[in-house]
Formats: sequence, C-alpha cells, structure tokens
Amino acid sequence: MTTRSQTPAPRARVRPPPDAATPAEARTRLNEWIAERGLKATRQRDLIVDTFFGATGHLSVDELLSKVQERDENIGAATVYRTMKILADSGLASPRHFEDGQTRYEAAIGRHHHDHLICTSCHAIIEFENERIEELQDLVARQHGFLVTRHKLELYGLCKACQARQPKR
Repeated sequence: MTTRSQTPAPRARVRPPPDAATPAEARTRLNEWIAERGLKATRQRDLIVDTFFGATGHLSVDELLSKVQERDENIGAATVYRTMKILADSGLASPRHFEDGQTRYEAAIGRHHHDHLICTSCHAIIEFENERIEELQDLVARQHGFLVTRHKLELYGLCKACQARQPKR
C-alpha cells in the first residue's frame, strides 16, 4: 500500500516511450561519463540508475528514494540526491520544476522533445508532442530575430477525469 504525501504524486505513464533508454544503456553511458572525470562507480549508484531508468513518469527524489529502498533499505536520501545531480550534470536526466514546488526528474537520453499538460487537481503529468506547436514557436522566434536554443511548454488545467468530477453548472 502506498501513502500520499502532502503534494499528490503525478500518475505515472503506463509504459515508457518507445525511444526511452534501458537501465543498462543508461548505466553504460553514466559509467563512461564518470570514468572521464576520474570518479568511481558504486553499487548504490548503479541501483539508483537502474531504478530510475526502470520507472516511468516524472519522479521526485522522495519517490525515487522509496523505490530504491524497496530494493536496498540502506541507501539514503543524500546518495539519491547526489546521484540525481550526477545524472542531470551528465545529461542523462532532466530536472523539471512544475507548479507543485518539487523538482521531478525524467530520463533525458533516447527521448524526443516533448511538452507537458499538468493537472492542477490530481497532479497528473501528460506528455505530448505536436509538430504544429513547434513550427509556430519557430515562426514567432524568426519574426523577432530570436534564436531558440531550448524551450519548455507546460499547460496547466484539469485532466479529463478531474473535469468529470467537477460539479455540473
């Protein structure tokens, strides 16, 4: 049985996107990055990487810690925080800052660019891709002589399920 924290966790995607990296691929890339910097690989870090890349959705450190401790209760929050910083620094994970004030991470390797719909009621996070939106953003940038190097689009509102629970007016 899982318990909810004060801020409800977003619902995870049912399956990972078809282009997502496997835990083994992520571990290999991370170990190469670590070796280039003279750092050492650890069993705890490998377990955290396997757990993170084996999960779906957008995980907070607390959510990841809970999953990791199901496999090894001796791994602490500081180790998970340090590992997520390394994953972000190496470009393997992307920190996301949605309105709930908690940093959430998503896998960054083997993923296409995507945007997010965030439900302000149940905190579900829905990923989507839309070529027309991307084209319009490029057009607006060109019209203003602006070179876009990166962007994020987050739309906040109510998901279909939460809309259905709203009282009819």
